[in-house]
Amino acid sequence: MSSLPSSSIMPSTSPSSALHQTAPVKTFSSDHQDMIHDAQADYYGKRLATCSSDCTIRIFDLAPGATEQQEPKLLDVLTGHEGPVWQVSWAHPQFGSILASCSYDHKVIIWKENQQTHKWAKVFDYRLDSSVNSISWAPHEHGLHLASASSDCQITIFSYDEQSNNWRVSNIRDAHKIGCNSVCWAPASHTGALVQQPTQDQPESSKFVKRMVSGGSDNLVKIWEYNESINQWKDTTLEGHTDWVRDVSWAPNIGLPYETIASCSQDKTVIIWTRDQNSNQWSKQVLAFDNVVWRVSWSLTGNILAVSTADNEVTLWKEDVTGKYKKISSLSDK
Repeated sequence: MSSLPSSSIMPSTSPSSALHQTAPVKTFSSDHQDMIHDAQADYYGKRLATCSSDCTIRIFDLAPGATEQQEPKLLDVLTGHEGPVWQVSWAHPQFGSILASCSYDHKVIIWKENQQTHKWAKVFDYRLDSSVNSISWAPHEHGLHLASASSDCQITIFSYDEQSNNWRVSNIRDAHKIGCNSVCWAPASHTGALVQQPTQDQPESSKFVKRMVSGGSDNLVKIWEYNESINQWKDTTLEGHTDWVRDVSWAPNIGLPYETIASCSQDKTVIIWTRDQNSNQWSKQVLAFDNVVWRVSWSLTGNILAVSTADNEVTLWKEDVTGKYKKISSLSDK
């Protein structure tokens, strides 16, 4: 799994954090006792969740005081996993302060903050048959849904039912042969259109089609679309990588007439897949690197891609006027 090299956090060098950088690079000690695998800021960029091979998750306040010089404040340490914690993911704030985590211990855990005490507690956990490698919250327009990708070849969807106050669990079995390494939801869009807005007379839950992208140890990228009428997921396969696909990321689509997905692999490449609104075919652009590529992450506007490689470097890429992606910046903790 991808990881940061020590117990010191440099938020600006994680792929997603690099895209929000507005100040010089700053480091602080997380006090994790082992390798850090993920660090994710919340929706407002005020809190940071980190996870580690020490089996814990740590929540930090990134702005505890009035001065930028003040160190981030540790708010809570979450314990409950029994193995390295690979990823953490914040839900949309309209559902409250909710965080999900996944681990080598085969478990997905969903945590919620008590608004009075500001302490976190486990509200749901689920054990699969092997390491859970990736998690992703659906766009809030779909409701509260979490997808996970695991080494038992499954994508699992956890859906919160407000009426029963329970989580429903469904699976896409054999999503990828050998194992699933990554999953990411698509931005909410209307069925059969990339940029078309939903009509006002449609029920809120049916205005948008549920879609995901996944990457696996079979070297494939797959796009999944949910058919509400038959309650099944239909997949489209994208071929191009020659080794395990380590991460996938679906770009936000803000009024653009096309869709974009990034995937990265142990074959030392990033592939940018694009489909315009007049075609069902995905075109690809390959970016070559000198090292294995672990993670990819899009900016909030979907026009800048952050790429994290095995040499602990994050590079930022942007499309030029000819449609080619060019490197515009790099960050390193070397």
